[in-house]
Amino acid sequence: MWTAVRELLRGRFTRRLALAFAALGIGTAALTAVLVNTAFTNRFEDYLSEQQHTRQQQLVSLFAADYRRDGGWSPPSLDQLAPTLTMTGSEAELLDASGRQVWSLVEADVDPAMLAMHRQMMGTGELGPPRSLPVTVDGQRVGTLNVRVPQGVVPAVDKDFQASVNRLLVGGALGAALVALVAGTYTARRATAPITELTHAADDLAAGRRDRRATTIPNNEIGQLATAFNTMADRVEKEDELRRAFAADVAHELRTPLAIQRSQLEAIQDGISKPTEDVITSLHEESLRMARLVADLEALASADAAAFTMERRPLSLTTLVGDTATSLAGAFTEAGITLSTELAEVHVDGDPVRLRQVVTNQLTNALKFVPTGGAVTLTLYQDDGWAVLRVADTGPGIPADDLPRIFDRFVRSGSARADGSGIGLAVAAELTAAHGGTLTAESEVGHGTTFTTRLPALTG
Repeated sequence: MWTAVRELLRGRFTRRLALAFAALGIGTAALTAVLVNTAFTNRFEDYLSEQQHTRQQQLVSLFAADYRRDGGWSPPSLDQLAPTLTMTGSEAELLDASGRQVWSLVEADVDPAMLAMHRQMMGTGELGPPRSLPVTVDGQRVGTLNVRVPQGVVPAVDKDFQASVNRLLVGGALGAALVALVAGTYTARRATAPITELTHAADDLAAGRRDRRATTIPNNEIGQLATAFNTMADRVEKEDELRRAFAADVAHELRTPLAIQRSQLEAIQDGISKPTEDVITSLHEESLRMARLVADLEALASADAAAFTMERRPLSLTTLVGDTATSLAGAFTEAGITLSTELAEVHVDGDPVRLRQVVTNQLTNALKFVPTGGAVTLTLYQDDGWAVLRVADTGPGIPADDLPRIFDRFVRSGSARADGSGIGLAVAAELTAAHGGTLTAESEVGHGTTFTTRLPALTG
C-alpha cells in the first residue's frame, strides 16, 4: 500500500498538492477539536461558577433565616450552623451591620483540616476565592458574610464524555488526513498528468523530435497551454522546413553562376578557350548575379529584423509613393510600360526607408512580369482607418496554384523579364507586417495582378 502511495507521490508538485490536502484535513479536524474543547471548557466553567453561586446564596439564606428567627445575631444559635457549613466544605465569617465580627467557623471549634478532608472525601474540590455577600432581612442589610465555598469539580461522566469526544476527534483527524491524502493524490495526479506529458513532449522536442506533440489536452488552462505548445511545435517544424528549403534554394541559386564561372575558367586554364571580351563579360555578369543574390539575402535579413530596427515617424504616404514612382518612371518607359498614379492624401506612422522599399519591390516586380505595351496603375486612398495602396498591372497573371506561394522566399516565375532571386515580394510582405499591415494579391491568368498593401492610417 505505502509503495503505491509513494509511487503516486513521486512527482514533486503532486507530492506538495497531496500533502496540502492532507494538511488541510488535519488542520480542519484540529480546528474542530480546539473549538469543541473550548466550548466544553467554557460550559464546565459556567457550570462550576453557577454551583458556587448557588452554594453562596444558600449560605446567605441560611444566616438570614437564623437572624429572622432570633431577631438578631446570636453566636450560640450560629454555632448550630457549623455542621451544615462543615458538610458543604465551606468556610465562613459573619460581620454585623457595623462591620464588627459576630461569628466565624474557626471560633465554632471546627478544624480546618477536617474541612479539607471532608472536601476531599466529598470530591467538591478546593476552596474558591473569598466573597463578601450582604445578608438582608426584610429589605434591610443586617450583616456581611465573608465566605469561601468549594470550587467544585467536573463530574466524571462529563469528563468521560469530553474524553470520548476528543478520541473521536483524533480518530476523525487521522481519517480525514488519510482521505484527504488519497483524494489529494488522485486529484494532483489528474491535474499534473497533462503537465507531465507536456514536459515530456517539450523534452522530446528539444531533443530533436520535431513531430512530437502533446496528446492530452484537457478543457482547462492546462489544455490551453498544451494547445499553445502544439501550435509552437508546428511553427518550429515549419520553420525547420523553411530553413532547409532556404539553404537548398541559396545553394541552388549560387551553384549556377559558380558552375558557369568554374567551367569558363577551367576552359581558359586548359587552353580550350581564350580570355576574350565575351568570356570576361560573361564572367562579370555571373559575378553581378551572385552580388544581386547576396544583396537580396541582406535585404531579407534586414526585413526579418525590421520590427527591431525601424525608425518610425508620421509621414505622408502620398508623397513617398509619388516620389518612388517618379524615380522608377525611366525604367518603365525604357521597358515600354505605362505607369500611372491616382494618389489621395494619406498619412501613416512608419519608417520612410522601409516603406519606400515596399513600394519599390512591388514596382520592380511589375517590371519583371508586365510585357511591353502593358500598364501599371498605383492607387492610394484611405478606407476605414487603413491606408490602402493598390498596384494593378496588365501582366499575364498568376496561376491559382502559385498564388498562395508568391510571398514565399525564392519563389520565381519563368515569365519574368529578367533574372531575380524571388525575394522581393517576401521582403515587401515582411516589412509590411513589421508596420502592422498586410500585403495581399489577387490575380487571374490573362487579366493581370493586383497587389494590395494595407497600413494603419493616421487620422485627424
